[in-house]
Amino acid sequence: MPSAPKPREAVERMAPYNPPLEGRREKLRLDFNENVEGCSPAVLRVLRDTATRGFISTYPEYSKARRRLGTHLGVGEDQVIMGAGTDEVISAVMHAYVDPGDEVVIPDPSFSMLAFYTQLVGGIPRLVPYRGRDFAFPAREIIRAVGPRTRAICIATPNNPTGGVLSLHQAERILEAADGCAVLFDEAYFDFHGESMLGLLPRFPNLFVARTFSKAYGMAGLRIGVLASRAENIAIVQKGQSPYGVNSLAVRCAMAAIEDEAYVRNYVREALQAREILCRTLDELGIRYWPSRGNFVLFELGEGSRQICSELSASGILIRDQSSRIPGAARVTVGPLKHAVRFLTALREVTGR
Repeated sequence: MPSAPKPREAVERMAPYNPPLEGRREKLRLDFNENVEGCSPAVLRVLRDTATRGFISTYPEYSKARRRLGTHLGVGEDQVIMGAGTDEVISAVMHAYVDPGDEVVIPDPSFSMLAFYTQLVGGIPRLVPYRGRDFAFPAREIIRAVGPRTRAICIATPNNPTGGVLSLHQAERILEAADGCAVLFDEAYFDFHGESMLGLLPRFPNLFVARTFSKAYGMAGLRIGVLASRAENIAIVQKGQSPYGVNSLAVRCAMAAIEDEAYVRNYVREALQAREILCRTLDELGIRYWPSRGNFVLFELGEGSRQICSELSASGILIRDQSSRIPGAARVTVGPLKHAVRFLTALREVTGR
């Protein structure tokens, strides 16, 4: 009887990532920061009109999409590539620059996939805690953490789950200190914040910026993300990608989505208004929260956080318990005002406030 194959040591050591994604469709999904209204009608028209037998049986083409995405981001077509969600472009950067035993500096807590893909390639996550209970951005600490084994720095801005951002000045200081390191800014929630690091590309050859269509654009199920950098960096990262990693329908839908800018602007505007009202109501209820620049708010429920999240789920409302990383904390997605009102009504009932 042959023995089973031995997994790579890095994979064997990793804890599995099992997000609670099953059985969500019939509930109010305020747990994964999706656009809970859904994608633009223009995207649905593409799905309806484009999915012919001939289209589906042909391998994807990317050149036109890269030109359009480059224009959308203000960079050249040779400065951008697509991937199956932000996850895949983060993975591509890790595979391009991080060898086993190399260190990747990551603020903590943050998007868990940053550490996940570091470990997957055998790298070592060097976690730098946010400052105190206010989760101030630890710029000085990140710079001090850069050492001879550092190959990359990964920063989400706005940060998930805390909602905070770093300034352009802080970004510049980190880029200057990270000589020879890839510095990746995950801007998944850019549309709700409005400030990007892309303008720094002409000055910093070590800068990478990731964007996604999963949040403001409402296309999480289609899995498409974007990576921008210097052309020579993109050429390197692209070497490690599958040549057909993003499906044809996702590409066409992304092009339709960025043409319908009014839809995204309207959704973002409503989400920001709802976020303001939600935070004001949390103040009235005496519930602490952390100021957010994303489409979500992290707030404090105390020792009963897990139970409260469970009771809300039973009532048909999903939020994300964060107590395993931040004691007593939970995160709620913000979208249309009607959803925020429904959540706050249920929260009052569950907590008795």
